[in-house]
Amino acid sequence: MFWRLVFQLLRGSRGRLGVAILAIVSGAAVISALLDLDLGVQNKLTQEFRTLGANIVISPASGAPTQIRGAEAPSLMPEIEVVGTLQQLPSAQVAAAAPYLYIVARAQNIPVVLAGTWLDQAQKLDATWKLEGNWVASRADDSHCLVGRNVARRLQLAVGNPLELHYLDRSAPCTVEGIVDAGGSEDNQVFASLRAVQSLANLPAQIGLAQVSVTGTARVVEDYSTRLAAALPQYRVRPIRQVTEAEGALLGRIRLLIVSMVLLILILTALCVLGTMAALAMERRKDVGLMKSLGGSISRIVGIFLAEVGVLGAAGGFVGTFLGAALAYWMGLRVFGTAISPRWEVFPVTIALMIVVTLAGALPLRMLGNVKPAEILRGE
Repeated sequence: MFWRLVFQLLRGSRGRLGVAILAIVSGAAVISALLDLDLGVQNKLTQEFRTLGANIVISPASGAPTQIRGAEAPSLMPEIEVVGTLQQLPSAQVAAAAPYLYIVARAQNIPVVLAGTWLDQAQKLDATWKLEGNWVASRADDSHCLVGRNVARRLQLAVGNPLELHYLDRSAPCTVEGIVDAGGSEDNQVFASLRAVQSLANLPAQIGLAQVSVTGTARVVEDYSTRLAAALPQYRVRPIRQVTEAEGALLGRIRLLIVSMVLLILILTALCVLGTMAALAMERRKDVGLMKSLGGSISRIVGIFLAEVGVLGAAGGFVGTFLGAALAYWMGLRVFGTAISPRWEVFPVTIALMIVVTLAGALPLRMLGNVKPAEILRGE
């Protein structure tokens, strides 16, 4: 009997309740989308920041410049020690890693900065690079190189041209496989295989630094950097704080904005329900008077109305959650270029929030308990 009365009340006030259900569904949809976005933005934001390049650098403890100025007194590290440590640590969080050896070589009698590295990792470490030509697919390929756009312009090089590099009394030929447009200092460099540059500089198995790109939040990067520093205490291991701190700060601002928006939407939804229920309470005065005159208790009567509002909130929250999942999917495509999958834990949270909001907005219905049956029966 209780629930029959509840559903009869819902059917009898479809006009006014339609406004409330529309507000609840709209609020639930936006809140659900924002919660999905908050839970999914961390991975998406991390992926976006990984395109900025490496976020951990391993260098000699002396603090010497990472780019070698010549062959007189370079500050170097054993390749096998650094690379071996990187391979021993958990690799699930490492998106890319590569050692580097920098020397100043000569090409066509013009000094150029020559960087020896694992060329197959170049695209993974620097995803923003634009390339004319092809990437070098193998780190053991000593016959091909990549040339920065400024170097290519100065030396009048094109893809497929031969290039001979000289260092002291040694030389190393290579074929230009691609021309790099990085928008930074890399445009003034030539990139060759690490083994070829080590041979050219007569520095076998030596590197000047190593770069690592770690996926995850700023805390994950810091934790990995700490473990790496403990494994290599004789070297300087430092996260690139401009990247990690910017990532953490941006994520914090986004979450603050999302929480603020959720609170604002909850308040607006509650106000909309409050206005609807205030008008509905005036219409229900006669029904309440009749119920009380027939012996209905105040708690029973108010409970019927609150159950009506609770059903309204649960239904609106349920429908709005599915709409919010679709909205989050669209927002992910528009902002991050990839879809944000709905999180199932958002469904009960959104429905619970909508029930609480509608009950909070149903305050005028609670005041129906003060209605006096005698006044209603006399038509007052």
